Amino acid sequence: MNKQLIAKLALVAVAAGAFATAQATTATSSFQVQMTITSSCAVTTAPGNINLGSFVATSSALTTASGNTTFKVNCSNKTPFTVGLAPSAGNGGTANGTGSMLGATNGDKVPYTLYSNSGLTTVWGNTPGTNTMAGTGGGMASGKAVSFTAYAQATSADFAPDSYADTVTVNVNY
Repeated sequence: MNKQLIAKLALVAVAAGAFATAQATTATSSFQVQMTITSSCAVTTAPGNINLGSFVATSSALTTASGNTTFKVNCSNKTPFTVGLAPSAGNGGTANGTGSMLGATNGDKVPYTLYSNSGLTTVWGNTPGTNTMAGTGGGMASGKAVSFTAYAQATSADFAPDSYADTVTVNVNY
């Protein structure tokens, strides 16, 4: 009987060894999926020209020589930004929102001022923290653009007859 017991135990031991080698173990590791997104802003709808109209030369102050244009800015989601308007420095423009339109055929310069409101009381310039407009980006999709309207006014037409113009640069700082 001892022989039978030993044979059975040997058979169980062989089976247990075969079962032990059939089981697998797992070694693990991990990795990350990474991406960096940087801030971005763009003037996505460009402003049109502001035409202040046509006036007879006069020494009287003008009250109706004003106009406006609208443009849109997209910035990456949650990106704070400011929008400044810079009249051409070559024509005497300043960061304080004042500029001059240069005559096409003469050296006269007609002064004007840029504003951020239709009442023409809040000057819009290009000095961050002082006279710029602020916003926060909602994303770069077209439906998430922030709209701005710029107003311009000239208060005098006591200059030589001519066509006058100046270029204003829209600066988006983020």
